[in-house]
Amino acid sequence: MHLILRTLLLLVTSRRRSALSIWDAGSVRLRVLLTDIDIAMHMNNGMYFSVFDLGRFDLMVRSGVWRTMRRRGWSPVAAGETISFRKSLTLGLRYTIETRIIGLDERAIYFEQRTVADGEIYARAFIATRLVSSSGPISNGEIIAAFGAPPEDLVLPAWIHEWRLNNALPSTRKPAPHVW
Repeated sequence: MHLILRTLLLLVTSRRRSALSIWDAGSVRLRVLLTDIDIAMHMNNGMYFSVFDLGRFDLMVRSGVWRTMRRRGWSPVAAGETISFRKSLTLGLRYTIETRIIGLDERAIYFEQRTVADGEIYARAFIATRLVSSSGPISNGEIIAAFGAPPEDLVLPAWIHEWRLNNALPSTRKPAPHVW
């Protein structure tokens, strides 16, 4: 992660913010920095997923999930991501990263994240994540036992299943030859 200083600062400051449930929506206020932009003077498309990491970290810290994960030796990893852009975030612009879990399936926990400025969505991403330990992926049963059951009205949108299936690579236990 190339935002290590911002991440460390966020891990400290998030502890001082109000507590959330992992099932709540979280919000982090940021500003577009010189190190975030590209030659077109707007946030580089590759930077969005890095700042979205900050939003997920904030939600995990404020909900107490981060502490539990670290104690158990669990780490979050991104398994799939997709993003759509609407407007450019320009140098110096203040914006927020809005983060919420939109559902789970047998393989992943899914987040929706948005960059919002002046009350408008500038970009929106969907991220499939897993929790892993040195012995492999953590089951949903273990996750729910540790963090609580999701709200009953939390239903993963059907198109997310299709996206995940159509975007998936083979398991690491299967070959994935590079052939065009």
